[in-house]
This record gives sequence, C-alpha cells and structure tokens, in this order.
Amino acid sequence: MIDNFLTPAAIALFASLVLFCPAPLKAQERLERIARESFDVIPPSTRVAGEPGEMHVVQGACRVGPTHWARRRIVDIATQEWAYFGFQTIDTTKVDTGFLPEGIVADTSNPNIATPRAARQYLRLGEFDSSDELFPTIGGYWSATPNGHGAIADQNRAWAAPGGDSTSWRRPWSAAFISWVMCEAGLGNMLQFERSVAHRVYIDQAIRARDGAAPKAAFVAHNAGEEEIAPGDLLCNARGNADYRSLADRRADTGRFVPLHCDIVVKVDAAAMRFFVIGGNVFQSVSLTIVPGMVEQGRALRPIDEGTLTGMRTIFAHLKLNADAVEMNALDNTPTIRALGAAVRDNVESRFID
Repeated sequence: MIDNFLTPAAIALFASLVLFCPAPLKAQERLERIARESFDVIPPSTRVAGEPGEMHVVQGACRVGPTHWARRRIVDIATQEWAYFGFQTIDTTKVDTGFLPEGIVADTSNPNIATPRAARQYLRLGEFDSSDELFPTIGGYWSATPNGHGAIADQNRAWAAPGGDSTSWRRPWSAAFISWVMCEAGLGNMLQFERSVAHRVYIDQAIRARDGAAPKAAFVAHNAGEEEIAPGDLLCNARGNADYRSLADRRADTGRFVPLHCDIVVKVDAAAMRFFVIGGNVFQSVSLTIVPGMVEQGRALRPIDEGTLTGMRTIFAHLKLNADAVEMNALDNTPTIRALGAAVRDNVESRFID
C-alpha cells in the first residue's frame, strides 16, 4: 500500500488512486466532465441561466428511478464533480504538526480546524466557489432543492453589490450538493430523498425510515458502527456548537435547525481502516476527505471520533442506502478515474503534476 499521494509514476498513481503528494501544491486545473454520450449526467450548470446578478433556475426537475440501482450512480456522479473542482483532497489520517498551506489561516473559533494535528491538512488544492467559472455549477446544485431559488436570489444581490463580482456563495451549499447528486442519481421522488438546503431534513427522513415511518426512503439512519459502511452511503456530523454523538441526540432535536454536514462515501479500504468521502462546500470546494477508521468488538468498521482522537469530527449518523451493493473500491472504477488513466496514457499528466 502506498501512503504518499502523487508519485512520478503517473499510470500507477491513478490506477492505485494515489493522486496526491505530501507537499502543498498550488490550485490545480479542473478536469472537464465526461461527455453525456459516455456518461449520462446532465451538468448542473445547465440547470440555471443568466449572468451573476441575474442567475435564475431553468430546470428544477430531477431523474426518478428505482432506488436499488442508485448506489453506483451516486459514487460516479460525486467523483466527477470532485474532479471538476480540481481534486481538492484533505487527509485526516496523517498526524503532523498542524500544517496549513500558505494563505490559509486557521479559524481559531473552530477547534476542528485549529487543532495541532493535520485533521484539516491540504494535500492538494482545488478550485474554490469564488471562481466565476464555477458559479453556474453551484447554482445548478441549488436548483435541485425546493428553496434553492431563494439562495440564488440572495447570491444575485451579493454579486450585484459594488465589488461583488467574485463574491463567494453567501449560504453554505453542502446540502445543495448532496441534493443535486441524489437528484441526478435517480432519487428524484421526495419520498425517496427529501432534497433540501439543510442536511437535517433528509437526516430526519432517514431517522423516520429507521422507525418505519418513511417506508419509501432510500436511506435508513444508523449509529456509526451498527451496520457496514459502503460506497453510496452518507456519513453525517454536527457543526458549530452542536455536540451530536449518536442518533439519539438528533432524535431529541427532530425538526429543529442545527448546523450539520454529510459526505458521500465513495471508497472503503478495510485493510488500511480508512474511508474516502466526497462532500460539497468543504473548504469552499467539492473535496475528497480521507478519514481513519476503527473497529470495536462486535461492531463494524467506523470513522474514528473526537473521543478517540482529538480533532476528528464525530460521525453521529450513518445513512445506509437501500440499494444493490457495489465493490468497496467503487471510486477506483468510476468513469472519471478510468478516464484519468486514458488521459495519462495520452501524456496529459502535466495538468495534474507540478
């Protein structure tokens, strides 16, 4: 097993998903999305129209398909967006001296960022949401949510203000990203997945499914370690002052707004005891995070939590997808990663390697 990401051997690098080096790199060029004739995903940018300041939704509908085949599409779609944003990756498995790249300042109000270990270490920087070329993409994510038009209207006002040309998105868009992935993956019926601008809405739906009150829901909520975590599942943690440790904590707050975040599992490496997850608005980008795991007697592999290692976020909810199984290394087999192999063979590895 290779622990350092990005070696000069590019083909082996991509085949092994060893995409990054341990030294901080400048922001990387993003990889264009695969043509629809090869990978049938409608780009989120086509769901909106208009220049910044006048952006509006032109497509709010979603694909509706059977839940059982959604798992691979979820992984494939999330991976393509990660590539489009420039492969930003955060490795939380490495204990270090608290490296932050030049120009990035630790937020001392957030102990998960200010921690003196590499729990938020950048191994590769992607593009941020302040890039005007990404505005339509994030607008497309918002379009998949019932109240996304409000977020876009708010952003239009920010863009139209003096000096607002390159303003980052005013509202957190991580739940919008998850909602768009599920929308495009075929979970377009709200009974399958309750798309929302807030993670709490679909988490609460998965909890109701656990209680038998949402029988058509695609996801069922579990405590981390209760069930095997697989690609296509969601792992959720609390943010801010919320201190959720288990589903019981969320049950007590059902329906109430609490800052939460969920990532999509795209690969599970049981031998190395680590998870690969992709989420939106993670350091202002679509990012892949590598999370260390642990096993307790009689329980499944789960992410390490704050109680075990200082600086880690505690996963209080594992949303298990009720769909056909895929291989645990599904990320490696996505159309995007396969296309990277072809790109390397065509000698375009210079766009990924300094």
